[in-house]
Amino acid sequence: MTQERLAYYQLGYGEDFGLTALTERLARSGAGTSPAAAIGYAEEIADGSDGDEAVELGEDARRLVASELPERVLSTVWLAASGHAFDPGDHGMSSHGWLERISELSTARLRQNKRSYSPPPVRPVREALVCRAVVTEIRATAPALAGASELPDLVDALEQVVTGADGDLGMRLFLRALKTHSVPVPHEQYRRLQALGRKFGFPPAVVHDGLDITWPPLSTARQGVTQDFGLSRLARLFTAGWHHRTPRAAVENAVTGDGYERPPGSEAAVLWEDTRRMLDSGLSDNTITVLWLAATERGCNIDEYGVGGRQWLEQVVEVCEEYLSKIAPTYLPAPPTTGSDAADAVLREIREMTRQAAGTKISPAFRPVEGTTVMDALEQVVTQVDPDLGFRLFLRAVEVLRLPLTEEQYARYEALGSRFQYGEDHLLFSVDHLVQRT
Repeated sequence: MTQERLAYYQLGYGEDFGLTALTERLARSGAGTSPAAAIGYAEEIADGSDGDEAVELGEDARRLVASELPERVLSTVWLAASGHAFDPGDHGMSSHGWLERISELSTARLRQNKRSYSPPPVRPVREALVCRAVVTEIRATAPALAGASELPDLVDALEQVVTGADGDLGMRLFLRALKTHSVPVPHEQYRRLQALGRKFGFPPAVVHDGLDITWPPLSTARQGVTQDFGLSRLARLFTAGWHHRTPRAAVENAVTGDGYERPPGSEAAVLWEDTRRMLDSGLSDNTITVLWLAATERGCNIDEYGVGGRQWLEQVVEVCEEYLSKIAPTYLPAPPTTGSDAADAVLREIREMTRQAAGTKISPAFRPVEGTTVMDALEQVVTQVDPDLGFRLFLRAVEVLRLPLTEEQYARYEALGSRFQYGEDHLLFSVDHLVQRT
């Protein structure tokens, strides 16, 4: 995104791309990859998105070629990033010649789309501040990286790519070296690497995926959560159109949704906590069923499967516990904090909206659930379970029922969200569109 480039995520990338995507693919193939197989992988990368991904692959290769870095440097960073899976030198090629071959292959693929295509001049990222920041991170891992790699002068070679070729590509090759050598990265450094990645316009997965991050202890703290979470998030994922073979499979997928800022198992822990609170409360089976049907907009009709609300939540708890036993076996849930001091404020919002909910229905065409019935169930969550969870499910009900909001109501919802430590996008992606702004 530096030098007025489009961010890579704006181009549609959700994971690694270009030359580093090729090195990742080679590393997965293992040592002894043949030249024909290496070329085949390069062709697969270039063919991505109907050939559009050949742009980044070709430009990456040309950045290194145009830099005139010594063969020793090119060979070192290539072998480090690809995990020694394919060494051009073993097949009578220099690293320089191999990169030119990748550039030619990429150009040929782009000419299938546009016969007159000619590669533009390379646009290396050499902005002093951002390049210096990458070098700082390389040096922070220098002892561990040098100790994990048999390649002499790897740290120096990575620095030379950043300062003498391209900061963007140098950053990605550095990340690949960390991943192929399984170098542990402290959480604070991981956060700095993500911040650097955003400056280059990388999707978060470019930094996160495959990196050996030393996470802090698992907790249900909301740091790093920008949108919905827990039981209200799970219900949202079951809105009509969910694509899993069984409801349980959908829950198994949902518990992996930690994102890029939270330790593995965080979402499972939050969901377990929400669900356990519901089950440990005095809520009736029918009330829980109503809440689930409303929050999913009847996207998961447990009543049609002959499953009661409590039985369904027991299955959710079971999935959470199974996942946590694998991903965070030492995790012990903390005693819940109910935030009861906010109960009256949440109840006021629900009761005010109950008047608007009169006459509305969830799923009016198929076994409808009355809006006022939903609001009554939400009051029970606030008073018998937890105001925080009650407010999240209330926001979901407002969204499903499409109830218009005044700017004053929305401002109060924002204040409550802040009180419950919701992320900045929680309301934006749920009820912001319902506000009647003057």
